[in-house]
Amino acid sequence: MRELHARLKQLFPLGELTEQRPNLAFVTVPAEFLRPALLHLRDREGFTHLVLLTAVDWIEDGQFQLTYLLSNRTQACDIGLRVMIPRDGATMESIHEVWPTAATYQRELREMFGIDFPGSPRVNDEFILEGWVDVPPYRRDFDTKKFAEENFSQRPGRVTTDPATHMKEKLYPGGA
Repeated sequence: MRELHARLKQLFPLGELTEQRPNLAFVTVPAEFLRPALLHLRDREGFTHLVLLTAVDWIEDGQFQLTYLLSNRTQACDIGLRVMIPRDGATMESIHEVWPTAATYQRELREMFGIDFPGSPRVNDEFILEGWVDVPPYRRDFDTKKFAEENFSQRPGRVTTDPATHMKEKLYPGGA
């Protein structure tokens, strides 16, 4: 992976390489260099499979981290390209022409995080959350407890217990 990183660094302004294990590494790339880096990896380095596209909400930093995980099946190795984008008005260039399966990931990220991918097929169509009007639920400022209290009625007889105490009582009835 270090050789690949060295080759890529000659072409693109990359961050440091983070090796998770010998066949998996991650590197940060500026958003404007994502497409050329992806095309280079696909066309010249053998990373022909987009494994996934996911996001992390770094609310404290006002950013989203997009991670594009690519696989080189011949070499049995994977590389993740991390891209940081502003959280406010989050927008990223679509890569559906590079890997058509990216359109599905982009639709999910649009709906669950509110990240826009202009030009991606059906990106604005409802995907999982029909009729959703609240803050996208994977954003860290989405209040799950408040949403549940407002949308799900309390059932009579429902009791909340401390998990540690409950398990102790189940495992050791009578305090034995």
